[in-house]
Amino acid sequence: MAGTTHGSGRTGWILSIPALILLTVGAAGPLLIVVVYAFLEPGEYSGVVWDFTTEAWFRVFFERDIFDDTVTFADAHLTIFWRSLKLSVLTTLIAFAIGFPTAWFIATRPPNKRAFWLFLITIPFWTNLLIRTFAIMEVIRNQGLLNTFLLNFGIIDAPLQILYTDTAVLIGMAYVYLPLMVLPLYAAIDRFDFRLVEAGYDLYASRMKVLRRVILPIVRPGIVAGSILVFVPSLGAYVTPRILGGGKNMMVGNFIELQFGQGRNWPLGAALALLLLMIVLVALLAYVRVTSRDDANG
Repeated sequence: MAGTTHGSGRTGWILSIPALILLTVGAAGPLLIVVVYAFLEPGEYSGVVWDFTTEAWFRVFFERDIFDDTVTFADAHLTIFWRSLKLSVLTTLIAFAIGFPTAWFIATRPPNKRAFWLFLITIPFWTNLLIRTFAIMEVIRNQGLLNTFLLNFGIIDAPLQILYTDTAVLIGMAYVYLPLMVLPLYAAIDRFDFRLVEAGYDLYASRMKVLRRVILPIVRPGIVAGSILVFVPSLGAYVTPRILGGGKNMMVGNFIELQFGQGRNWPLGAALALLLLMIVLVALLAYVRVTSRDDANG
C-alpha cells in the first residue's frame, strides 16, 4: 500500500513537469532577464552591453552633472515615484470611501436581489480598460459632460481644466479600480453577523462607535484585501496616466516604458521595474502579515 502511494506521488510529479517548465519559462524567465539587465550597461542604440555594473541602480536615485561629475539626487525620478505612491494611496482611499458604503448597501439587500447589484458592479469588467479610460476622458474634458453641466447651470463661468492633471489621473484610476474594492468588501460584509450591531446599540453605543469598534475590525480582512487589489495595479498603472495625464504627469509605469522606448536605457528601466516590484512585494507581505494575525486570532 505504501509502495502504491509512493508510486502515485512520483507519477504526479512527473505529470506536473510540463506545467512547472511552462511556469518557469513564462513567469520566472522574464523576471530573471529583467534582474540581469538591471546590472548591465546600456547599449548605444538601446539594448545592453554585457558588462557588469551597478550604474543603473545608482541612476535610479542619483544623477551626475555632465560637466564636473557632481552627484545630486535624481529629483525627476523621486518626483515620479512620489507622485505614483501618492496617487495610488489616494486612489485606494477614494475607492474605500465609495466602495464600503456600496458593499454595505449590497450586503444588506434581500438575498434574492444581491446578485443584481453585484451584476451592476461587475459590468465595467466587460469593457476594455482603454475604453473605460476614454469614457472618463469624455466626462472630464473641457467640453465634456461635467463642464457642460456646470456651465449650463451657471455654477462656473469657464470650463474647469481637469484633463491632463493629477486630478484627472486620480479620478480615472478610482473609477477603473473601484470594483476591485467593492467585491472583497462585500465578501467580508456578507459574512458579518448583524446581531453584533444590534448588541452595540443595546449597549448605548453611537453609530460611529459601532462602526469603529465593531464593524471595521471584523471586516478588516476585506478592507486589507480590497486595498491591496487597488493599490498594487494603481502603482504600476500605465494606460490611465498616459491618456488622462497627457504624458506630462508621468507615473512609474510610464517612466519604465520610456526607458525601454525613447530613452533607450534598458538597464535603468529594468532597475526601476525591480524597484516597483519590491514596493509591491512589501505591500503584499503587509497583507499576509495582517491576514495571518487575523487567522491566529480566529
